[in-house]
Amino acid sequence: MARPRSQDHVLIRGRIPADDAAIRALNDAAFGGRYESRLVEELRRAGLAAIELVAEGQGDIVGHILFSALSVVSADRSVRALALAPMSVRPGRQRSGIGSALVRRGLDLARERAWQAIIVLGHADYYPRFGFSRDLARRLKAPFSGASFMALELQEGALSGDDWRVVYPAAFGVGEA
Repeated sequence: MARPRSQDHVLIRGRIPADDAAIRALNDAAFGGRYESRLVEELRRAGLAAIELVAEGQGDIVGHILFSALSVVSADRSVRALALAPMSVRPGRQRSGIGSALVRRGLDLARERAWQAIIVLGHADYYPRFGFSRDLARRLKAPFSGASFMALELQEGALSGDDWRVVYPAAFGVGEA
């Protein structure tokens, strides 16, 4: 495994089960509700958590990101795709580079593990800095659309064509498009 990176005096590392209570509390605080922490738990239970990282600072979990397996299919093929959701940073530590470090490390691991594409529903001004594109996502039939729905190809041409359908796992609580 690659050496963990630090950002703003934090260590980016893989999640271990002992982190789960802190991850739950972090997501609840960052998002102001339980949807994201429930999502994380349900995706883990379903065996869909593919890459899960935490940012640890002074012994506390101050950031978290989850990439889960996602069904992206066309009439004749499928793509090894991930959903990036959720990504959280402790209030008071936001805008310090922790979230960016989590995203970058997650993208590096996704490339190393031969994932082909990543889909995110997130801040329209934040994710494009990592290569996520609204234009690429417009070609995808999905329950989401608009400026916050973005895609990133980790393998060039992975999402070529216009007949792609994104099917989110039940944990997301959305139907098909």
